[in-house]
Parts: sequence; C-alpha cells; structure tokens
Amino acid sequence: MEIHQVGVVGAGTMGSGIAQAFALGGHPVGLVDSDGSALDRAMQGITKSMDRLVRKETIGSDVAHAALGRIVTARDLSRLHDCALVVEAVFENFAVKRQIFQELDALLPPAAIVASNTSSISITALAATTGRPERVVGMHFFNPVPMMKLVEIIRGETTSDAVCAAVVGLARSLGKTPVEVRDYPGFVSNRVLMPMLNEAMFCLQEGVAERDAIDTVLKLGMAHPMGPLQLADFIGLDVCLDIMNVLYEGFGDSKYRPCPLLKRMVAAGRLGKKSGRGFYDYTEQRTA
Repeated sequence: MEIHQVGVVGAGTMGSGIAQAFALGGHPVGLVDSDGSALDRAMQGITKSMDRLVRKETIGSDVAHAALGRIVTARDLSRLHDCALVVEAVFENFAVKRQIFQELDALLPPAAIVASNTSSISITALAATTGRPERVVGMHFFNPVPMMKLVEIIRGETTSDAVCAAVVGLARSLGKTPVEVRDYPGFVSNRVLMPMLNEAMFCLQEGVAERDAIDTVLKLGMAHPMGPLQLADFIGLDVCLDIMNVLYEGFGDSKYRPCPLLKRMVAAGRLGKKSGRGFYDYTEQRTA
C-alpha cells in the first residue's frame, strides 16, 4: 500500500512537526488549520527548525528548501481531498476529533487512511464514528517531532493488518522507530508516564519534598533528563489533566485519580511553559 500525498489537520506544535517530518521524507503535505495565524506560526516554526538542521549540517540547504516547497497550507479540509493518509493532530478532545474524523471520512477517497496523533483517546471509539473503521489507526508522534524517533502505532479493534503495516512502513521511511501497541487508555507511553508525573504532584501537595528536590531525585537518581514537575510544565498541565482523566475514566481505578493540585493549577490558568507559569516561572525567560 503506497502512501505519497499526506495531510495534517492542526497546525500546533505537534501538527507542524509532523508536517515537517513528512516533507523531509519526500511527501507532498497539506497542512490544514481553521486559524490562519496558526498556519503562519507553523510555517515560521518549520522554517526555523529547518534552518537549525542546516546549521548543524544534519541536512543540506537544498534538502531544506525542497522540503519547505512540499508543504501547502490551507484553512479548509477540502484541500486534503486527494490525500492517501491524513493525520489529525488537534488537542485532546474527543468531540472535536470526532467531528474532524467524520468530515474527513466524507471527503477522502475510500482507500485513504485516517490517523490520529492522540496521546490517550481510544482509536476504536474514533474509528466507530466513521464508515471506514478498518482504515483508522493511531500514529502517536513525540515532541519535538523532528528529533524524537519513537512513533506509537495504535491498532484499534477494527484496524486492518494492511493499514497497520502501511503506517509502520511509512514511519520507518521517515527515519522513525514505530512500536505497535493495542488500544488501551494512554497506550504504553502515557499509561506509564502520566501516573509518575501525577504522583510527583501528590508528593509536592503532601509536603513530602519541595519542587526542586522532587525533580532532582528523578534526574540524579533515575537518570531522567528532566524532572517530572518540569516535564509536566513542558507537556502542558492541561494536557496532563486531560490524559489523567482519560486514564481514570477508562480504567475506573483510583490509582489514576488526577492530583487535586494539578486540577487547581489548571483552573487557575497555570498551564506550564506555554502560559508562562506552572510549577516553574517562565516569564523571566520570555523577557530575557
């Protein structure tokens, strides 16, 4: 099953990174977002990322120029009508993803594959909202997409063997390492990672240790490159809460209960690095 023309829905950090990875892999890419300013920011970010790769001599300037030329932006999904594969990369909200999947299902050729970059939402549930459940799959990339090798390939209950094999091969062609997992809440990555971050928040809330001490223990004791509270800030505390809620609701197990401190911080708008404040204060870095 050959996949050439691809589409990406959502021009945020993940969507723009996925578009860049496909373009560097030689694929014509349609990048769609209803927000024109988001598309402008995405292309600026992709250009800067390409420039960094050129400066590091990871790729040549001709490769970067050619890849940028393969990306076309649009504000309407109709731009993706001839794609063989479309990856949805919007925020973690089932209702929003369902709407996009249904629109893509009506728009795309019958043989096209619809994938989601979701980090926790059920691929089986998304597939059931379409008329092509066997052609729906998860492709969970990791941030920053141009640098991170892992792609979780999530097989829903109805995903066909041929579709799974096609996206595994596609990921490998991009220089990624695909790992096939089954469709359970949080898959593997977030089922393991998010409870650890959540437990670090409980340690802080209960006064077991201060913020810096908690992060230092994981960095120096477990050789983690970043402490759990700092990592949560970089992921986005709202995203962490969304994923913990998916785990809690999906398993019905109290061990996945979101930390009350996390819920309070999200309610207060302290979402981490993207909002300027989370467990750490990033406002000085912005003005420096």
